[in-house]
Amino acid sequence: MFSFLTKRSRSRKTREDGSQELDRERLPRHVAIIMDGNGRWARSRGLPRLAGHRAGVESLRDIVRACVDWGIGILTVYAFSTENWKRPHEEVEGLMNLLVEYLRRELAELRREGVQVRAIGRLEGLPRQAREELERARKETAANKRLILNLALNYGGRSELVDACRRIATLVARGELDPGEIDEEVINNFLYTAGLPDPDLLIRPSGEMRVSNFLLWQLAYTEFWVTDIYWPDFRREDLRRALLDYQQRERRFGGLKI
Repeated sequence: MFSFLTKRSRSRKTREDGSQELDRERLPRHVAIIMDGNGRWARSRGLPRLAGHRAGVESLRDIVRACVDWGIGILTVYAFSTENWKRPHEEVEGLMNLLVEYLRRELAELRREGVQVRAIGRLEGLPRQAREELERARKETAANKRLILNLALNYGGRSELVDACRRIATLVARGELDPGEIDEEVINNFLYTAGLPDPDLLIRPSGEMRVSNFLLWQLAYTEFWVTDIYWPDFRREDLRRALLDYQQRERRFGGLKI
C-alpha cells in the first residue's frame, strides 16, 4: 500500500508557464477520439453545419501533430459512422468531399512526419473517389512508423462485430475452425483493428456521455475523458490535459494494485 501511495503522489515536472509536463514514460500507446460537436459549434456561430466539419479538420491536423511530437503510437478517430448516412444528402456529400480534400492536402506532410494512414469500417460503402484517395494514402504511408492514424469511416461497432462473426462462421462452415477454439484472441483477429492494441484512452469532446457505437469490443478497459469543448475548438493543450488526467489513474483491468 505504501508503494501505491508513493507512486500516486510523486512530484511532477513543470513547464515554464507553470503547468505540468507530461510523463513520457506513461503515455497511452493508443488514443481514440470521437470527433463530436461540429454541428453545434457551427450553429452557435450562425454557420452551416459543413463549416463546423471544416473547422474540425483543423483540430485533427493539430492533434495528429501533437501525437507525433509526444510519441503516441496510434490515434483512432471516429470520422463517419454507419448511422451518419441518415444525415441530409448535402452534409454527407460535403463530408466525403472534405475527406478527399484532407487526404490530398495533407498527404505530403503525413509522409514527411512519419504518419501511417489506415482506415477501418465498411469502406466498400464509401464513394469511389474517397476509396481511391484512402488507398493512395495507405500505400504511400505504409512504411511510416511514428504514428498510425486510423480513420474510422462508415464505421459501426455493431457492424464490426457482425462482420467478424460472419468471417468466423464461414471458417467454421468450411471446417477450417473448430467452434471450441473460438476465444477472445480469435475474435480480435477478425476485427477491423486486428493487430493493434486496444485504446488506452478514449476522448469525447462536446460533453456527451456515450460511446455512440464506437469500438464496442475494444473499449472494454479503456479510460474515458470527456470535455464540454466542441471538437473544432479542441487543440493540443486540451489533449495534454486529457493525457495528464490519464497519467493520474491506476489501471487495474479488473484486478487490484498492491
